[in-house]
Amino acid sequence: MTEDLFANQERKGYRPLADRVRPQHIDEFHGQEHLLAQGKPLRSMLEAGRFHSVIFWGPPGVGKTTLALLVSRYLNAHFISLSAVLSGVKEIRQAIDEARHQKQAGRDTILFIDEVHRFNKSQQDAFLPHVEDGTVIFIGATTENPSFELNGALLSRARVFVLNSLSSEKLQEILKQALQQDEEISAFRNSFNDDTLKKLADFSDGDARRALNLLQLACELISAQQTEGKETVLDDEFLSALLTGSSRRFDKGGDLFYEQISALHKAVRGSSPDASLYWFARMIDGGCDPLYLARRVLRMASEDIGNADPRALSICLDAWNTYERLGSPEGELAIAQAIVYLACAPKSNAVYMASKQAFSFVRENQSFGVPMHLRNAPTQLLKDMDYGEDYRYAHDDESGFIAGENYMPEEASDFQCYFPVERGLEVKIKEKLLYYRKLNEQSKWKRFK
Repeated sequence: MTEDLFANQERKGYRPLADRVRPQHIDEFHGQEHLLAQGKPLRSMLEAGRFHSVIFWGPPGVGKTTLALLVSRYLNAHFISLSAVLSGVKEIRQAIDEARHQKQAGRDTILFIDEVHRFNKSQQDAFLPHVEDGTVIFIGATTENPSFELNGALLSRARVFVLNSLSSEKLQEILKQALQQDEEISAFRNSFNDDTLKKLADFSDGDARRALNLLQLACELISAQQTEGKETVLDDEFLSALLTGSSRRFDKGGDLFYEQISALHKAVRGSSPDASLYWFARMIDGGCDPLYLARRVLRMASEDIGNADPRALSICLDAWNTYERLGSPEGELAIAQAIVYLACAPKSNAVYMASKQAFSFVRENQSFGVPMHLRNAPTQLLKDMDYGEDYRYAHDDESGFIAGENYMPEEASDFQCYFPVERGLEVKIKEKLLYYRKLNEQSKWKRFK
């Protein structure tokens, strides 16, 4: 009877469904066709039996551990698994000793380290020599960008393979296969139609482990209700009770976090209000602090809009202030309003580029002195030293501009860094600056003449 299946698990030794249905052959593996299809790099390495140290980089539940196990199976290698969260240098040394014994017996060892980005530099250094001399074939799994989290020395000795999130269709295939093949849940396969499996897959957001855990939990709930003599219907009420919590992957401070804020910034810069709101919603839905987004949006106003529309800064500050007064979720609308305004506003990074160039110029050159006519002379001594001599007060001229006046150090009189663009208010700014430069040139010509 189905009601006895889960009661018997304790006697058998409990194993999660995701572990029980783990693929035993490449052809059973779902997804990652860019690595495992015929002729693709990872499959070719496995079928040729020539395998070197690798790093599997990808989100949770896409098959990193499964692939490591498949590698050991194809190579007939001894498999040692360590978790960087739970292991230290001591465990690494024990694993290396075990690998040496296997080597003496003529067998290779796969050293698989899950969450390898959690190892610090000294821990990574501890197994590096043994990767180099062939004592172990290293396979690391990480959800974080290896470029930032792993030592350069380790990266140079391992090839990085990127694994992608699984589509809803792939997850549905995995769930159907589990219902067909697993002894403990196959009795429930008629309870799940395509629509139900799609809802489980969609909620799992690309994570096969999560999808299989949900399927297993659903089967356990059905079994429990059958034991109580109740009829189970997998309707919306049942699924809403099962699918609780957030369905979205969003790692605050991790790769997904920075990838999504980057996407939001680029969508605003690219004048796409729809994409901008999508990424804003994704981050809020994933648990991002709206005040963090308000700060980033303010930066966008300065960096990408600039003087093409100076109102952008004020609108973003108002949105920040509105959120602080209203809180969530009402205040998020003000941030969304600011984002749409930025996306639709004329764009200019002229001030941003000018600022970078000015700082670069200052760093690369000596500290030139302030010209005498620009120095303040609050005392008679300084006046006697010609501080402020020949300075011409701009407001004394009816146009408010003194043609020919120089405000740069003599050694850098030709320095120019601000080049307004032909968009928004900067069109007018550019016209004015060109007019002033023309007056300056005329003034120089008159003096020369």
